[in-house]
Amino acid sequence: MNAQSIVFIGGGNMATALISGLVADGTPVEHLLAVDPDPAKREALSARCGVRTAEPGTEAAAAADVLVLAVKPQRLHQVARELAPVVQQHRPLVISIAAGVSSTSLQRWLGGGVALVRSMPNTPAMLQAGATVLFAGAGVSEDQRDTAERILRAVGLTRWVQDEALLDAVTALSGSGPAYFFLIMEAMEEAAMQLGLPRDTAHLLTLQTALGAARMAMESSDDPATLRHKVTSPGGTTERALQVFDEGGLRDLFVRALGAARDRSLELSKTLDEA
Repeated sequence: MNAQSIVFIGGGNMATALISGLVADGTPVEHLLAVDPDPAKREALSARCGVRTAEPGTEAAAAADVLVLAVKPQRLHQVARELAPVVQQHRPLVISIAAGVSSTSLQRWLGGGVALVRSMPNTPAMLQAGATVLFAGAGVSEDQRDTAERILRAVGLTRWVQDEALLDAVTALSGSGPAYFFLIMEAMEEAAMQLGLPRDTAHLLTLQTALGAARMAMESSDDPATLRHKVTSPGGTTERALQVFDEGGLRDLFVRALGAARDRSLELSKTLDEA
């Protein structure tokens, strides 16, 4: 992959995260280019990552072996239409990180017959701790799949799905998921303060507990249910708290919440696809 030219269309947070991860992984900066209309974003990217930047234009895209579409979903229709002639002429691998825009729409906007990979990264990618799911359309070679995976793996874990429709479920789980954990941490802090703990102590204990639990889950061969049983003594304090969660229907709330997020993802996808 290091011998390939990777051009990012868009220089926002996710593009910056990917570029930073690639540079940290050893990709030569001269093989990376970021295109963005905002001079401040271009300057920030150059200062942070040492990569070349450019104003929007087809000249930059023409040199790409890999074209990463990293603009807002609402802008992707226009951007893709503008890039269509150069994509049809040079046939790069195209990777979209725009949520909610289907392969069908992207192919239509880009002129069809494009080697296209859709990906759904999440915001912890900005700390190289992301979770990204990828879907490869027809015509994507094994080498191109490997290239896409290496690019997204620069910011964390990667997984593939064979059914593009599952990306809506991925959006509900890992795409929106960080906010769920932030809400849980917020609620735990507030409850701890109601029990008398100072705000700073409640905050630090909540963060460290969340970090420790995540590390235990990541580094253990046990599933979450087994880990929960191991830290729940019969008749103890943890068991009493978990009983309250069960009585309150916590599991059902998560089913309903993720279902609602998935349904909203489908609604947004339909709106964007009608462009």
